[in-house]
Amino acid sequence: MRLGLALGYWGRGPDPRHLELAREAERLGYDSVWTAEAWGSDAFTALTWIAAHTSRIKLGTGIAQMAARTPTATAMHALTLDHLSGGRMLLGLGLSGPQVVEGWYGRPFPKSPLTATREYVDVIRQVLRRQGPVASDGAFHPHPYQGPDGTGLGKPLKPITHPLRADLPVLLGAEGPRNIAQTTEIADGWLPLYWSPTRTEVYAKSLANAPDGFLIAPMARAVVCDDIAEGLLPVKAMLGFYIGGMGHAAKNFHADLMARMGFEDEARRVQRLFLEGRRDEAVRAVPDAFADEISLVGSRERIAERLELWRAGPVTDLLVTAPDPRTLRVLAELNS
Repeated sequence: MRLGLALGYWGRGPDPRHLELAREAERLGYDSVWTAEAWGSDAFTALTWIAAHTSRIKLGTGIAQMAARTPTATAMHALTLDHLSGGRMLLGLGLSGPQVVEGWYGRPFPKSPLTATREYVDVIRQVLRRQGPVASDGAFHPHPYQGPDGTGLGKPLKPITHPLRADLPVLLGAEGPRNIAQTTEIADGWLPLYWSPTRTEVYAKSLANAPDGFLIAPMARAVVCDDIAEGLLPVKAMLGFYIGGMGHAAKNFHADLMARMGFEDEARRVQRLFLEGRRDEAVRAVPDAFADEISLVGSRERIAERLELWRAGPVTDLLVTAPDPRTLRVLAELNS
């Protein structure tokens, strides 16, 4: 199992620790570093900055939002950074949800998310292969565009720049069972939002047809500390925000996922409290047991014991959100 460093997205401003952590992760032998985006900082710019200050570590978007860019624009970002970094790019994509897609990007959330995702990935693959002009008669990402409000003058094009790698890895941040199953068919890997090494059966059916070499790269908060309850607080805050704030009361993929993992009543309570504006209560309502399952928190000895559970399962890459160099070092030593 390889280790990666997940830096996420910025909060109020740039995090001055991110570059230091990325360089330390590279020094310690971590395989990859990942950036993200929500509705603030973007994933590619920060990753390019890290690329310029590192030499070996792979560079992943975990995740870049599909609604933010057309598939050809995303492919241009990926092939450009792949060239500049000497072939270190890993393209992680996610569809997000209706609240973000329609509220932030001002676009309709696709009525068929599976079809929209499949078309998006297909266009990116065409760009990277550069075997001919990009052509698609898809419902969501047609190339050329031939809608009733178009000019009818669109011309099929292929990229001017020759991509460095036609097989640049594409990973998807899918959550629903059908989305995960499709991911094993059209992508090179999967970026789970929550992963419990003791509940791998939740995903077993969806992953049944995953090919050899398929990447499974969940993110997990990791911190070496004496007080487990205190160490879990950031995990609970994240869960409260995702379960309560990253979706509508009637359509929240994150809450649905927590429910499928055995915490349905708790997920609905967290969601209700958050939507009522009782955010502190929502965070406290996140079960410690669930936060602990999807994290690596505690003493070095406790983390060593729990890390074995992760290593024993199908996870190929553990992407840790570690807040300090000490935690990065301990994980590298334990995983060596």
